[in-house]
Amino acid sequence: MIRVASYCRVSTDQEDQANSFASQQRYFREYIGRQPDWQLHEIYADEGVTGTSTRKRAAFNRMIHDAHLGRFSLILTKEVSRFSRNILDTISFTRELKALGVGVLFLNDGINTLDPDAELRLSIMGSIAQEESRKTSSRVKWGQTRRMEQGVVFGRSMLGYDVKDGCMTVNPAGAEIVRRIFHQYGVEKKGVSVIARELREQGIRTYSGGVKWSASQIVKMLKNEKYAGDLVQKKTITPDYLSHDKKYNHGEEQLVVIPNHHEPIVDRTLWNLVQSELKQRNRRGEYGEGHSRRYVFSGKIQCGECGASFVSRTKKRADGTPGRRWGCYTAATEGRRRQDAQGNEIGCAVGRQLRDERAMEMLQTVLRSLPMDTEQMIHRVTALVIEAASVGEQAAADSTDRLESEREKLTAKKEAALDAFVSHSLTAEEMRLLNDRYDRELKVVQERLDAVRGRQSAAWDAVGQAERVRQQVTDIITCAEQSELFCKNLLDKMVVYGDGRVEISLNGLSRKWIFVQRKPAQKTKPPF
Repeated sequence: MIRVASYCRVSTDQEDQANSFASQQRYFREYIGRQPDWQLHEIYADEGVTGTSTRKRAAFNRMIHDAHLGRFSLILTKEVSRFSRNILDTISFTRELKALGVGVLFLNDGINTLDPDAELRLSIMGSIAQEESRKTSSRVKWGQTRRMEQGVVFGRSMLGYDVKDGCMTVNPAGAEIVRRIFHQYGVEKKGVSVIARELREQGIRTYSGGVKWSASQIVKMLKNEKYAGDLVQKKTITPDYLSHDKKYNHGEEQLVVIPNHHEPIVDRTLWNLVQSELKQRNRRGEYGEGHSRRYVFSGKIQCGECGASFVSRTKKRADGTPGRRWGCYTAATEGRRRQDAQGNEIGCAVGRQLRDERAMEMLQTVLRSLPMDTEQMIHRVTALVIEAASVGEQAAADSTDRLESEREKLTAKKEAALDAFVSHSLTAEEMRLLNDRYDRELKVVQERLDAVRGRQSAAWDAVGQAERVRQQVTDIITCAEQSELFCKNLLDKMVVYGDGRVEISLNGLSRKWIFVQRKPAQKTKPPF
């Protein structure tokens, strides 16, 4: 009894294609059922996926895997174009299956890969299928570009705009959030990290429904020309119709730009102000960089009066050197406590700042007071670091194996392309393009492989470097060297009160340490 599998595929999930998809599966069941010495193993089916690449064809890849396990000895498929529209994949996979003793029978094309002349006929049919795919891709791209030039929007809805049937309409609720963000950045001069934090604290939801606002997300919004009413399309392109990999358009194809395409959410004056502000802050290296990425105590110092986080500002000391001080965010933005129209108190009058070096001194004092075996801790952490280094070397070795396997696959594809050229399945121009493509991919893989091997050869000798590692661990544990990761994991919070007290708590400990600042800050003016 011959165990038989079948493979079918449609490239879209539209209704007419869905009917074809169901009919293909039904046909294979009936066809195999009519053969007395055949037994159906499984029908492998991919729906709504392209045939030019096998990466996203889960059923196809599972079928190849099962073939390696010897679960069947024959595959039925309708025609070459259903199996693959990439000639190199067609030849490569049929060769791989033939080496396993598994034949592929293309019913409509009358080809059985176990026949002596099968590869020649398969190359011809595979070339026709690939060329048809190229023509289809070219026609689709040409049609999309013409529709873009007519103002049809290719894209999804976004915060402030709903996109339906190629048209953009303003979403009032989202538009209000967008206007607020542009006003806060351009007029109020708030940073993107501050804006993101305020949106999170107020529970304002993103377009996807969550509240995980980030600085990079705000920057991306501020740069989006759609909010000013303009439309720029083809920012990303798909240069290879076989791989379907998208990449940013860096001039390879002409952008489709339509000014004043739709109703703007942000007026042109505010838009220009924000773009100017983005460029100015970018020169200073500020936008997109939240405090949490740069400072040890970011998010760890809280106001004992209003509960807000302290934010940092850098000012020059009397000797001209820069000094960082932390102050209450509420006090910095709203000033001292005052009453609103309803008589409710707003603002914050903590009137205290905390110098960065003073905060570190307090943390060092707390650590020295802990009843712990510092020497034993240093010894154990050093051992863990050295052990992690050896694991990293093993991971690098695993990466080397993967890259070498990738290089072998690319080399095999180059050989398959040469075979296709010799059998006149590829033109000289197609052969040149494929060779150039695979050479570029091989160069990238080789560079990555060289880099991994370089890291392996430069990896430390755990015994010879133990003393250096031990010294670094000692400096971090005793806070002689500032380590953001160490401090953030060790320190729970510092709470600063108006009377000069600073209360420090560590993660996992119920005890609190109290310090009193020697010099109270001036209370006649806000902290910043």
